[in-house]
Amino acid sequence: MLRSGRVADEALSAGAVARRLGVAVTTLRTWHQRYGLGPSRHVPGQHRRYTAQDLNRLEVMLRLTSQGVAPAEAAAWARRTPVPAVTSAPTLPAPPDVPVSGRGPDGGGLAIPLGQVVPAARGLARAAMRLDAPLMRDILAAAVVETGVIATWNEVALPVLVGIGERYESTRRFIEVEHLLSRSVTEVLSAVPRPPAATAPRVLLAAADEEQHTLPLEALAAALAEEGIPTRLLGARVPPQALEDAITRTGPTAVVLWSSMPHTSNAAQLARVATHPRRPLLVAAAGPGWTEADMPDGVTLLTALVPAINLLRTAVA
Repeated sequence: MLRSGRVADEALSAGAVARRLGVAVTTLRTWHQRYGLGPSRHVPGQHRRYTAQDLNRLEVMLRLTSQGVAPAEAAAWARRTPVPAVTSAPTLPAPPDVPVSGRGPDGGGLAIPLGQVVPAARGLARAAMRLDAPLMRDILAAAVVETGVIATWNEVALPVLVGIGERYESTRRFIEVEHLLSRSVTEVLSAVPRPPAATAPRVLLAAADEEQHTLPLEALAAALAEEGIPTRLLGARVPPQALEDAITRTGPTAVVLWSSMPHTSNAAQLARVATHPRRPLLVAAAGPGWTEADMPDGVTLLTALVPAINLLRTAVA
């Protein structure tokens, strides 16, 4: 439930509430017009705002409709049930983003385990499980505008991606959720404004030879773009020869090679970059697939997004 002290002291717009709950603004308007679950705080000359109590009622509405309760019945329950009783009523189903055991043959349910996360991440998880790509893009794009690429990646996108991965490991389901969310993240990151075309990219980003996952590299490219640093992103599964050819033709100042799993890391590929005739000033390995033991002489191991950006900024300065 949304009960932080900060929420209790503020009144939110319809757009902010929609992102927190993971629903469309039009859905909030419908619930307001049809069922009376609208914003209650009014300041003359301004749009009405949602209070903490309004949010709790909307969560009850969302919780029940997500479990198949008819909207009119769910709204009646939300309107007549005080907030303390809502949190303790034993007959209420659990909210969609809280993992509950014992539902369904896999012991799970349509839930993504998240733990303590920002409200936008919970909204993103709900939208993901409903396969609502437009809303996922809206939530992510709003987060980029409000907090920047790094915070959006670390606090909104990554927890949901990890949660979906955990659900897959326990159920062997929800690949479609992961794919659609990944696509939405890619679209939002690629929409982050890039530096002018006249600025030649001096950073080359690539995935290791057998590495298929590139979202972290896309986040790095978008975060560097926010810093005014252009990049070339070669994408997934870049063979050693192709990477060397790209270095020969573009002469980058920095090269980052990404690997997410030990079986996709290739120390020999790193060594070939480190000994290239046009060796970049900075050669770095990024991702959990690498270890310190994999690092050839002169190769730096990057373990987090912020240090990577700081190091690359220094390299191209």
